[in-house]
Amino acid sequence: MRKLILTFALLLALGLAGVWLAGGFDLLARWAAEGQRSFQNAMAGTLRQLRAGEAGALAALIGVAFAYGFFHAVGPGHGKILIGGYGAASRVRLAPLAGIALASSLMQATTAVALVYGGVFLFEAGRDTVLGLGEGAMTQASLAAIGAIGLWLVWRGARGLYGLAQVAVRPAPAMMAAGHAHDQGQSHDAAPCADCGHRHGPAPDEVARLRGWRDAALLIGAIAMRPCTGALFLLILTWNMGLQAAGIAGTYAMGLGTAAVTVAVAALSVSARDGALIWAGRLSALRVVVPMLELAAGALVALVAGQMLLRGGW
Repeated sequence: MRKLILTFALLLALGLAGVWLAGGFDLLARWAAEGQRSFQNAMAGTLRQLRAGEAGALAALIGVAFAYGFFHAVGPGHGKILIGGYGAASRVRLAPLAGIALASSLMQATTAVALVYGGVFLFEAGRDTVLGLGEGAMTQASLAAIGAIGLWLVWRGARGLYGLAQVAVRPAPAMMAAGHAHDQGQSHDAAPCADCGHRHGPAPDEVARLRGWRDAALLIGAIAMRPCTGALFLLILTWNMGLQAAGIAGTYAMGLGTAAVTVAVAALSVSARDGALIWAGRLSALRVVVPMLELAAGALVALVAGQMLLRGGW
């Protein structure tokens, strides 16, 4: 059953990639933009109700903000390519990647709050200044960071392929049985050395944990660097209306709406990757497929980020 589900996920991901390459996501982008406009108008209505003290207005605002965040994330950009590309490229499990997707969306909301209230309290910045910073320099920096992560994945995949090529042409070392690793200047594995009782290297799971924390910080930072424009508008409006707490609550509800999409992308990318590895294992090509996925996914992330950067954002 698991193999069937993973195979379906792989076919779905390949089909979506084909639709995207053929320009079929333009219709989806228009649908998402219309949804954003609709819920943006609804948000303005709930703010008026909230200022008038109507019952249930706060709950309505949070629901509308969540829906706005969902439609905003369905549109182009918004970290989906980075989360999906990383999930396809690395042997990360779904739970940690879903956690990264959720944390990235909530950190985006935090960035919006910090930008608006930092601008208001510290620099007495106006609306145009805050929005210009969020849509200008911070967007460019976020795209540059996402592109850099894509190039880093390309380098990691290329290095893995090079290592496999070196192993394929290298003769079996005759020196392995000749002496102790101390004498050859080599390191032991992670287990304690039988001769000296010390460990001469980290265990594989420790290396994975280290890379996992580092990768998570890079992914969250690159995505969270650019706040959602809708969140900036909401925070500025609620500041002017004296509804600051409601604006902050609505901003985090937007973040959760965005996370609903990015977590789904994470689930699809991890499942599609595992499906590809299952079929690669049947073809005896598993070791080659892993770095190839990393290289291809990294190239896609870097390409999309570069295109968005040239267009001035998403």
